[in-house]
Amino acid sequence: MGTIDTAQFKKGVKFVMDAAPWEIVDFQHVKPGKGSAFVTTRIKNLIKGNTIDKTFRSGDQVQEADCEEVVCDYLYNDGELWFFMNQASYEQFEVPRDSVGDARNFLIDNSKISVLLYNNRPIQIMPPNFIVAKLIDCDPAVAGNTATGATKVVTIETGYKLAVPLYITIDDQLQIDTRDGRYVQRASK
Repeated sequence: MGTIDTAQFKKGVKFVMDAAPWEIVDFQHVKPGKGSAFVTTRIKNLIKGNTIDKTFRSGDQVQEADCEEVVCDYLYNDGELWFFMNQASYEQFEVPRDSVGDARNFLIDNSKISVLLYNNRPIQIMPPNFIVAKLIDCDPAVAGNTATGATKVVTIETGYKLAVPLYITIDDQLQIDTRDGRYVQRASK
């Protein structure tokens, strides 16, 4: 992997700092009237998930991170480990519960997802932006009352609970936005 100069900074660039992979979330080149130029950045730690602000002097260089995004099939989980298969190599690997994070709420058996590898180790699980999930627990539908925007809590097949309109029934499948975990609409059957 090569080095990246501050002039090459842009959103999505991944680099190594303090022995961890980071991604540039936002940046701004600043050229003050006096003194040397610098770059202010907001960067995200790809392993821990925390975001910090960091300033680099113009001309500073960082080491490019050995990151690769691969498409995988989510196979199953045993409560502690989540199992995946790389679609290109058919290699299977497992990821511990803590490393899967909130993505586990949206992983449906045999679905296609993206996995970010750092030094060939999975560090981030990224489900598609929208999934269609079956309900496993739902109170009966309530007729009328749709103009008030009232909601009820249901459970989908992954065990995730979310608020939906009162007219949803156990026979419905839901489209869910995985970025914020919210109900989008009923999915066609």
